[in-house]
Amino acid sequence: MPGTFPAPGTPISTLTPAPADLTPFNTLGLRSRAEHYVRIDDLAQLPALSALAARHGRLLVLGGGSNMVLPSEVDGLVVHMALRGVRLIEQRADAWIVEAAGGEVWHDFVQSCLAQGWDGLENLSLIPGTVGAAPVQNIGAYGVELDSRFESLTAWDVTKREWVHMDRADCQFAYRDSRFKHEAAGRWIIVAVRFALPRPWRPVLDYPDLQRHAGLAEATAAGAPARLSARSIADAVCDIRRAKLPDPARIGNAGSFFKNPIVDAAQREALAARFPGLVSYAQPDGRYKLAAGWLIDQCGWKGRSLGAAGVHERQALVLVNRGGAQAADILALARAIQADVQARFGVALEAEPVVVGG
Repeated sequence: MPGTFPAPGTPISTLTPAPADLTPFNTLGLRSRAEHYVRIDDLAQLPALSALAARHGRLLVLGGGSNMVLPSEVDGLVVHMALRGVRLIEQRADAWIVEAAGGEVWHDFVQSCLAQGWDGLENLSLIPGTVGAAPVQNIGAYGVELDSRFESLTAWDVTKREWVHMDRADCQFAYRDSRFKHEAAGRWIIVAVRFALPRPWRPVLDYPDLQRHAGLAEATAAGAPARLSARSIADAVCDIRRAKLPDPARIGNAGSFFKNPIVDAAQREALAARFPGLVSYAQPDGRYKLAAGWLIDQCGWKGRSLGAAGVHERQALVLVNRGGAQAADILALARAIQADVQARFGVALEAEPVVVGG
């Protein structure tokens, strides 16, 4: 169970690396292979992992593989996080404190919370990946970001060979960012994440797509406010995501490939004067978030391909593997898109996925 850590003197479980095909372990479906692969499904394995990491040098932590661009050959040691378990830690007046193991599938965890009446993660439904990877990316969707529901996490420091407890400040969250994306790769193995799910629950319906969803509009109509629930929002989010985003099981993709760029008010006004249809969203600090998908679409990339890599027909933010693509194909397409957006709008697009070995 997550949170139940080995007592001092617990025997160290052994780990034996073996070659592995990583193609099924990344949602882009890129052909990839690791010479040294281990699976972590027991906390007692982590001390042995530190010893292995010292020998292999480079360490890659793999969860659901939904936010990675993997090369054809992965150097070093690949660690597949498979710890499972969900439990209620504390019932406070203002929040449910819920803990999930790092290997839990994110969407399954959200569904489990909703089933228990622990609401607050419904806007983050159907995001691919694992719980342990969620803080790394500071995932977010439809008006909610992970850091607004985050309480703390426990990680294994591979280098120092000790348990580490981190709160929100320690994680240094920012838009689709955290300290885990900037400090030494593979230093920490996130084994458990705790969430503070607010009581009383309040729906977050600021995102335009949610306001336009027929099911939610009906639920919030005059005389029927009691019909609105976290479950109805989760269902709406799933409907919207399925309509916009391709299923990785059918066509390889990593979800939104680019971050929505944030610009100052002056640059936004200048762009809006040149491009009246510019899609932008005001931010609390006075800056504006631009819709990267709109910028890419205006450059004519929606539905286009470069070799085996392409841009999805319905969502310009999504790069897809049309069959047999490798990392070089995806990255060449991404660079071409970035160059066109920069040339036309003067805006730099930043990729969301981690480029392994890049």
